[in-house]
Amino acid sequence: MVLSLVIITTSGRPVIFKQRRVGKKGKVFNIYKFRTMRIGAEKDRSKFLPLNQANGPVFKIANDPRFTKFGKDLARSGLDELPQLVNVLRGEMSLVGPRPLPVPEVQKMKGSDRIREQVKPGMTSTWVIKGSHKLKFNEWMRLDRQYVKSANILTDFEVIGRTLFLVLKYIRG
Repeated sequence: MVLSLVIITTSGRPVIFKQRRVGKKGKVFNIYKFRTMRIGAEKDRSKFLPLNQANGPVFKIANDPRFTKFGKDLARSGLDELPQLVNVLRGEMSLVGPRPLPVPEVQKMKGSDRIREQVKPGMTSTWVIKGSHKLKFNEWMRLDRQYVKSANILTDFEVIGRTLFLVLKYIRG
């Protein structure tokens, strides 16, 4: 509730951003997040392609100029992902698993990287706790393949615990 009020007062409505993502067995679903970028940011993506810092078919900019005043910190804290609990309750996602990618990015992926579609995508993943945007795309996909092949409840608890530690560490500053 407080988070929603902060977003509304700093960047207006809508508070929730939804985007088409690819999940288990290639099923497309709408992912929900607190909006961290200005309205129309998705349409302006092509303008910012030269700033893309990720290799591979993904698009990531550390200091994306499309972030709202509060959005950059919200995204870095990971709290923008909280609305994905709705996706978990709907059965589209789990708490831990490969992070779901937007449809256009998945369409550019190689077949071997699509192993990630054998499990439900997660709100958090080994990619998140191992460095996320600092990792190269091939390392990200290696972590996802490793998770798919050897996931178990202990791994999930470890990933959740380390994610909570990272969020609390960021919040405390």
